[in-house]
Amino acid sequence: MINKKSFAAMRRELEQFDSLREDLIKTSRDLLKLSKAAIYNIHRHNLSEASKQLTKAKTIIKKMNSFIKKDAALVSVGAYSEALEEYVEAACYYNFIKNNKLPTAKELGVNTVVYLQGLCDLVGELVRKAINSSITGDFKTALKIRDFVSDIYGELMMFDFRNSPVRRKFDSIKYGLDKLENLILELKLKKKIK
Repeated sequence: MINKKSFAAMRRELEQFDSLREDLIKTSRDLLKLSKAAIYNIHRHNLSEASKQLTKAKTIIKKMNSFIKKDAALVSVGAYSEALEEYVEAACYYNFIKNNKLPTAKELGVNTVVYLQGLCDLVGELVRKAINSSITGDFKTALKIRDFVSDIYGELMMFDFRNSPVRRKFDSIKYGLDKLENLILELKLKKKIK
């Protein structure tokens, strides 16, 4: 004999999960767009607009976390972690440019893996910033970024990432650091910096 009430309850449970999942994915897209826009504004020296976008992003994260509280299995939805990684990247970039400081995972309210993956992605934006700064004659910023990325790399070298998505993103930091080292070498050879 089949317990039809049990199957009906499972159907409702899966329907509720699917509904929450769709809401989470939509909200995650909003966070992703806002974080990308903040990065764009930081590159264009529009820190006040980036600050507003990051403030809105925090509100969106609270909404996303309210979905997670309703069903913890939602934490495995890829769009959720991808959006949080983009937020980490934007928030870290903003704080580096504005305050010369790297916020912690705890300060950003994210878990370690999301934080580390966002931090690894940050390096790409920093390389871009260093190159653009050099083009405009701001060589001190390029040096500062190279030193900062070198420090991040040194800290992350102490982790044992094994074969994971964090590991693959960490490997990209080496290439970013190589680009920065080559940029600094060129600037030194051209006697733009000492």
